[in-house]
Amino acid sequence: MEPVAQPTVDHDVLLAEAMESVTVEDGAEVSVAVLDVGSGASAAYGNGRFDTASIVKVDILAALLLQAQDAGRELTAAEKSYATSMIENSDNTAASALWRAIGKAEGLDTANARLGLRDTEGGDGMYWGLTQTTAADQLTLLRQVFGEEFELSAQSRTYLRELMGEIAVDQQWGVSAAADGSGWALKNGWLPRTATGLWDINSVGRVTVDGHDYLVAVLSDGNSTKAKGISLVEASAVAAVSVFAGEGGGASAAASASATAAS
Repeated sequence: MEPVAQPTVDHDVLLAEAMESVTVEDGAEVSVAVLDVGSGASAAYGNGRFDTASIVKVDILAALLLQAQDAGRELTAAEKSYATSMIENSDNTAASALWRAIGKAEGLDTANARLGLRDTEGGDGMYWGLTQTTAADQLTLLRQVFGEEFELSAQSRTYLRELMGEIAVDQQWGVSAAADGSGWALKNGWLPRTATGLWDINSVGRVTVDGHDYLVAVLSDGNSTKAKGISLVEASAVAAVSVFAGEGGGASAAASASATAAS
């Protein structure tokens, strides 16, 4: 008897369907990318470029760590202090110091070429928060941080993961809404645009649902308030993980997370 071919699952279509239940304000835009770490399957929704705001701080630290690796050195005490403040507390002064240390946009772009980020461009001058990126590129960066055999050394990856797992309490929102409480590591970004008063709200990281890990990147702009932007990002993260959670046995956890994000 001939084996029956299994139907091909189009996760992009499933994600688009899941995103239909997410409320997006008029004028706002959102893009999502998600990877099921266990299976290696991924999905994406939207392909626009967005301001990074503070999620670029993960990229800045990755660039610094890559440069330190190349030089065969450890981070200095000052660099470690800046890195902790930049990631855990989203401190802008620390970010500016490390932005200078890596060589600003040129240093970031050089590192990103090695890390595989093809559509990310460092911001002009000291405007690191206006670095342009895509959800797909942010997923690539997350794979560098949470993967096993990439440009960043095991020590560098562990360092970044630990900092992203110790985010200040008032910043523990975003993709963590999709986790079931057993684990997450993230970095958020939020930026009110001076010209329009509208908000860029972004969140990237790893979430765990029923023992399964997912990497999630959600970018948005045009939000009327920070709170509405956070709600959009959280609902989008839940939708993204729901595409795979049922396959991995985490459907009930994803549903619970969805209810939490909606409340």
